[in-house]
Amino acid sequence: MTDATRITTERRGRVLLIGLNRPEKMNALDMRMMGELATAYTAYEEDDALRCAVLFAHGDHFTAGLDLADVGPAMAQGRAAWAAADVNPWATNGRRRTKPLVAAVHGRCLTAGIELMLATDIRLAAEGTRFGQIEVLRGIFPFGGATVRWPALTGWGNAMRYLLTGDTLDAAEALRIGLVQEVTTPEALLDRAIELAQRVAKAAPLGVRATLKSAWMAEAEGPSAAIDDLAPEMAAIFATADAQEGLMSFLERREAAFKGS
Repeated sequence: MTDATRITTERRGRVLLIGLNRPEKMNALDMRMMGELATAYTAYEEDDALRCAVLFAHGDHFTAGLDLADVGPAMAQGRAAWAAADVNPWATNGRRRTKPLVAAVHGRCLTAGIELMLATDIRLAAEGTRFGQIEVLRGIFPFGGATVRWPALTGWGNAMRYLLTGDTLDAAEALRIGLVQEVTTPEALLDRAIELAQRVAKAAPLGVRATLKSAWMAEAEGPSAAIDDLAPEMAAIFATADAQEGLMSFLERREAAFKGS
């Protein structure tokens, strides 16, 4: 565990826990916190021993969103929150991670916090979580990916219902419209997220990365581009030792031991 930082990290075997750690400010994201978060994502991306990560928060809330008193002036001056070589946690531009990420949210999850959650791959929420994409009530608009990901995940009408009004929604509604995949008790939230991450970490890492790459390509470049890439990607994967291990484990009726090669 890394102490006295706005972002904590903890290894659980092949899983990395990444924690928002500014609870006295409802985990509001200031420039320092965003920089530390990008550093944590980059360390995860570059560590071959880690196969999945969980994003969660310390304290009573996931995050109240951006700390505008700190971030606003910095953005007006053109200051970047993280280095160009670091992974962008919001996946809107710049370097993007290639490994899977599970989000576990609770309490308040507002504005940039929702966008941070939407940039992950599997999303869990605790009962009692309140979501709010409230930028239009502050005179601005969501600029961290919400305008793209909400409609893609929930459908146009469901997205605009909340993006255009700034109304809040609870965990049950978030589950109904597809914003999250599961709702748990607050006590079970992190354990369930870790359980799912560990299941992902047991899968073949090259296969997992190829799956994410294909899905993201379809999202960013369209289905045709992703379909055209299937054959060459398949040929590369079938030539790996992990693909052979997957076949042998099936024939021998045992659990596969993937090495990422």
